[in-house]
Amino acid sequence: MVMNAIKDFLKWIGLKERLHSQNHIPPLFKENEVWWCYIGENIGIETNGKGEQFTRPILVLKKYDRYSFLGLPLTTKQKKGSWYVGIHFKDTTQNVVLVQGRVFDYRRLKEKLGELSDADVQAVRKAYASLHCGLL
Repeated sequence: MVMNAIKDFLKWIGLKERLHSQNHIPPLFKENEVWWCYIGENIGIETNGKGEQFTRPILVLKKYDRYSFLGLPLTTKQKKGSWYVGIHFKDTTQNVVLVQGRVFDYRRLKEKLGELSDADVQAVRKAYASLHCGLL
């Protein structure tokens, strides 16, 4: 098991190096869009990417500039609790993992999947503010 984790981590390092060295025009991305994102092989309870390219759907919650954004990972696993909020996206019930949000560089964006409905956006923003800011 440890050897598999090391192999995955080494594969991720190679891909991350290629992503880091890319110098291209940032894609046009907006808040409330969902993108496949290279998030990598992480540590402990941090959400990992899946497959050979270590990708996962990410919600662009806040765009800071053309290069960076606050992203929240999505999962199809049904989760309960204040760390998650259920949404309906692409004919599937998914959960936004509120506690795993972080800032991403545009080079991690792979492919746009779509945009959340206004109702789901409001639910995510309300739950995020409640969890992280003790608001509402």
